[in-house]
Amino acid sequence: MLASRRTGIAATLAGATAFALLATGCTASGSGEASDGPIELTVTTFNAMGFDDLYAEYEAANPGITISANNIDTGGNARTDAFTKLAAGSGLADVVAIEEGWLGSIMEVSNQFVDLREYGIEDRKADWVDWKYAQATDSEGRVIGYGTDIGPEGLCYNPAAFEAAGMPADREAVAEMLGGDDATWEDYFAAGKKYQQATGKAWYDHSGFVWNAMVNQLPEGYYTSDGELNVEGNKDLQERWGWIADGAASKLSAAQTAWDWNGGKSFNDGTFATFVCPGWMLGVIKGNVEAGGGDAENTGWDFADVFPGGPANWGGSFLSVPTQSKHPKEAAALASWLSEPEQQLRAFETAGPFPSTLDAQEQLTTEAAADEAFSGSPTGAILAARAEGVKAQFKGPDDSLIQENVFGPALQKLDRGELDGNGAWNEAITLLGELVKN
Repeated sequence: MLASRRTGIAATLAGATAFALLATGCTASGSGEASDGPIELTVTTFNAMGFDDLYAEYEAANPGITISANNIDTGGNARTDAFTKLAAGSGLADVVAIEEGWLGSIMEVSNQFVDLREYGIEDRKADWVDWKYAQATDSEGRVIGYGTDIGPEGLCYNPAAFEAAGMPADREAVAEMLGGDDATWEDYFAAGKKYQQATGKAWYDHSGFVWNAMVNQLPEGYYTSDGELNVEGNKDLQERWGWIADGAASKLSAAQTAWDWNGGKSFNDGTFATFVCPGWMLGVIKGNVEAGGGDAENTGWDFADVFPGGPANWGGSFLSVPTQSKHPKEAAALASWLSEPEQQLRAFETAGPFPSTLDAQEQLTTEAAADEAFSGSPTGAILAARAEGVKAQFKGPDDSLIQENVFGPALQKLDRGELDGNGAWNEAITLLGELVKN
């Protein structure tokens, strides 16, 4: 039954794509013109978005189209690449992936991206969770991005590490141990201290990702909902900073380098036991386990339906078409196809980014397929459950810069014991004044 439903979705979407390619005759406000000859479309993505196998399929279904893809290692580096080329006025790909954390900055130059309403995105508005579509809509009503994934969070953990500490390793028991639906950060840090005392090892990889998860749970993060900077004097942030500082002082952090993890070995050797996991991070962990010489059977992780502090969203992306593109019509058709439910499902199966389309989410819930890379955990169904209650937090223009370049260095010093909580907070505030405009 499920297989036939998926086949039906695929057939419908394939037909819709073919129609879009034939029927979309006008060009966007950029420099694009219709072409009767072969067209090369360039695509820039980042992290693990799960598109690689889809490109060849699209080329086969659309003779005359070839796709040249470039994947940048991290969202931060992708941001630098995008803004360097925006400033230069050239060099951007025909389709550019934009990360939620720097979407606010993109919105300040949204006129440099094609208004996708000219290519029928309004006809697909009901495909997405409502806040995803709204995020890509600028103040003038222009829509500049097809939503790909969102980032509901669950908890990844190392079952062998839990067993070594005498803690339950079954995912339902882990969720219960941490408080289930009422899990709090207090529960999480208390369990971490018990783990550290039993093993002498760290509970999580580094404080930066835990801090980011905490901030994303708040109704307002580094900016208020009306766009005002919201860091200095923010009691919610300061309270959570105290929790992070206590965790670091209790040796719960392994003081790892973000995006490195000793070449993946740290996921295999028990350096740390838990990891905060939005859906897209599942692919990152899988890749690091393999890169570090491990495998699902011997050093695999698990994924539990629990998250401290309740629903949280970290990340999510959009596919946009810059006005620099010479082929905006064809680029929009490709971006639309990549973001449709069937392709979102396949991207999830490949790399873990959780779909932002309602139909794809429903199918993942219904199937509850076992993910062998995570000890057979039904990762899709769990993420669908974790997505309930998630609300998009407003991201200001320097949101990702604040996370990475203001709080990032201070948290590293906190992890290494070079600064205490107060000293690290004060250093972050100093960096904020130097790097971010008010």
